[in-house]
Amino acid sequence: MPEAPLPLDEPVRLGALRGLDILDTPTEGAYDDIVKLAAELCETPIALISLVDEHRQWFKAAHGLEAKETPRAFAFCAHAIHAPTEPLIVFNAEQDPRFSDNPLVTGLPGFRSYAGYPISIDGEHVLGALCVFDCEPRSFSEAELERLADYAQVVE
Repeated sequence: MPEAPLPLDEPVRLGALRGLDILDTPTEGAYDDIVKLAAELCETPIALISLVDEHRQWFKAAHGLEAKETPRAFAFCAHAIHAPTEPLIVFNAEQDPRFSDNPLVTGLPGFRSYAGYPISIDGEHVLGALCVFDCEPRSFSEAELERLADYAQVVE
């Protein structure tokens, strides 16, 4: 499984993330509401607000997933942080060489599709993503993607 390359601004990005002092903080209702709305909007079982540090992706909010974090090596969001304004869309992770042998695809929860919008601190340094997952291959409509972008801006 190829790991996502590090962003060119990785030291600055990590400094910005650390400066927020948000990692490992308790859940907050507003963020929980956003992931619930994102899951409902896209009719997916899972939605997350994921923040990517050196070794993991940590979930500030999660809907439909009990885990609080996963290794960065497994993180779809580690790929999403490379484009500050563009979503990462995966229609079928089993057929995508970046993810086909990912343990989150080959085992439980059995991710198949993903849509993630970057979350940045200043429109430049991407800290993570607001994302949805489905366990079936699928596409996402333009309306769904537009609303996810709106929700990601609210998270920012």
